[in-house]
Formats: sequence, structure tokens, C-alpha cells
Amino acid sequence: MARAPFEIAGVQVNAGTRQTVEVPVAKLYTHTPLHIPVEVIHGHRDGPVMMVCGAIHGDEINGVEIIRRVLKNSALRHLRGTLLAVPIVNVFGFVQRTRYLPDRRDLNRCFPGSESGSLGGRIAYLIRTQLMENVSHIIDLHTGAIHRFNLPQIRAELQNPETARMAEAFGAPIIINAGLREGSLRAYADSQDVPVITFEGGEALRFDEVVISSGVKGVIRVMRSLEMIPAKKGPKAPRKRSETAATSQWVRADIDGIMRPVARLGQKVRKGQKLAMVADPFGETEVAVTSPWSGIVICVNNLPLVNEGEAIYHIARFDELDEAEKAMDYFRSSYENQVDGDAVVPVHPWDEG
Repeated sequence: MARAPFEIAGVQVNAGTRQTVEVPVAKLYTHTPLHIPVEVIHGHRDGPVMMVCGAIHGDEINGVEIIRRVLKNSALRHLRGTLLAVPIVNVFGFVQRTRYLPDRRDLNRCFPGSESGSLGGRIAYLIRTQLMENVSHIIDLHTGAIHRFNLPQIRAELQNPETARMAEAFGAPIIINAGLREGSLRAYADSQDVPVITFEGGEALRFDEVVISSGVKGVIRVMRSLEMIPAKKGPKAPRKRSETAATSQWVRADIDGIMRPVARLGQKVRKGQKLAMVADPFGETEVAVTSPWSGIVICVNNLPLVNEGEAIYHIARFDELDEAEKAMDYFRSSYENQVDGDAVVPVHPWDEG
């Protein structure tokens, strides 16, 4: 018996086919319609319905490229289940190269939304009712903010066993057992018992090849773990690619000034170790920024001009710090020379020294 068509935004996609569906979202002042583009791949056989989405913050563009490359993967010809690929969720912000919607709201704080609320609430309601209603698993792709570079990492609520399984399968070097933020897509999905993981990597408005490649491989690994696509042939990879952080903390500047970084992204640091120096332009006042505990640097502020209280380093703490360092070493070794078989990886902040 043939599998039933998959319906989205009033469009039916037959089993064994793929189709781009333009989901109407709003109109500009000029009356020009805006749509959220969704690529639907509906397999012949039953299986999970996974949504992979990017750019819910419009300036976080690495996820757009990750999804483009996932859609070119030949394994999707053997897809079991259904894949909803949504490269650009916040089309308003993407067009304007900004994180926010035109009313300055953060779309990722507007869920579950409202049919008659603010613009953010209406778009969240549309995403919830038109895209998320029939989804069984979600991967939400993010980057750091402007001038902040995130080490590739997974953030997830690990009390859900299926979410924890997805987080491990993704294979990012670091997993953060992150609480759920009210109004986020992740919090809403979790409230509906839909397992969801968030991938963070790179910084806003910048492509990074290592981040993109690790994101593509992570999405494919999760799909393999859910048996949506065939298992990879050949020798199995090491059982454990990731280490889970017990907690994490931002380190902030104590004075206004110009920051000179010392610690690097992905580096292991000890409690009290110097991370950076902040000084006035004449060097008369100079303050060392130190780590509050031993851990791994998972985010760095790349802008040297800092204000008092500004977050400049994010440090993840681990029960087994040596194991976390091994996960970082494995990640580095995976991308030292090649990406996807033939592309040479440029030097990255965590490789400098």
C-alpha cells in the first residue's frame, strides 16, 4: 500500500517525491508577499518526520548553508520518513541581515504565538501550526551573536531520552545540558514531547567551513541514528565524540577598555587562569580577566572594544575535564586537513598557538 501524501500549508507532497513549498508568512509595505521556503522530501517508507531549520535569528547564516548541503546528500534518495528542511525561518531578519523582526522582537521568544498577536507572535503561530504540527524530531541550527564565535556545540534538555540520543548522535565536541527558555522554539517543542536539539557554531553574518561541515555531518548522523537513511558503510567511528558539560558561565569585563585575548576557543583552562587583559588606551589601568573555574572555552567575543559587564568568554565546566579535552582533540583531528573529502580547512581560532 502506498504511503499517504504529506500535507503542509495546503500542499500535498506524494510519497517518493520532493517539493519546495512556499508558506505565506506576511506582506511588505509594498504589498509584496513574503514566504518561508520549505523543502519537503517524503520517503516511500514510514519513519520519523524531522524538521531541520535555520536562521530563526535572521543574521545566523551558517545554518542556511548546512541545510543546502544536507539537501544535496545522495543518501536522501533512500529516505525513510519525511524531512522538512527550512533554511530561513526569519525571512524578515534574513533580508535585512539582522537578528530580529521589524518590530525588534526576537522570534525565538515568541512561541507558541498567537493568530492575532504581534508580528512575532503571528509568525510563531504560523510556524507552529503549519510546520511543527506533524513533526516528530527537530534540529534547530544557530550561531553565536555578532562578534561572538561559538565552538560547535549542542544545547539540549537531556532529561528526554530521545533528545539525549539525538545530542550524542550529532557528534559535536561539547553538549550543554541547557535549560529551556520561555518562548523559544525548543521550549515549545519540548512541551509537546517533541525531541529537539539546538546546534550552535560560528558567529552571525559569517560562514565558517569547519562549523558548516560539522553541522552537515551532525544532521546526517542524527538521521542515520533514527534509521531515516542507511547506515554508513565501512569501519565505525569512535563510540563517543562528545562530552557533556555540567554547567557553563559567561565571564565578563570588570572595566571598560580594549581587550587583548589570551585564551583561545576550544582551549582547556584552569581556575584562575588568565583569559584576557583589558586596559585603557594608554595602558595606565589594566585588569586581568580570569577563569572562574576549570573548563573549556566554548565562546569568545572577537570585538576588542568592551564595556564593563560585557560578556567576553563562555566557559563550560565538566565533571571529567580530561575527557572533554579528548573530545576536543578528536574534533580537531577530524578537521585538520580535510572537509568532506577534498576541501582544505583554513586555520581556526581553536587551532592557533
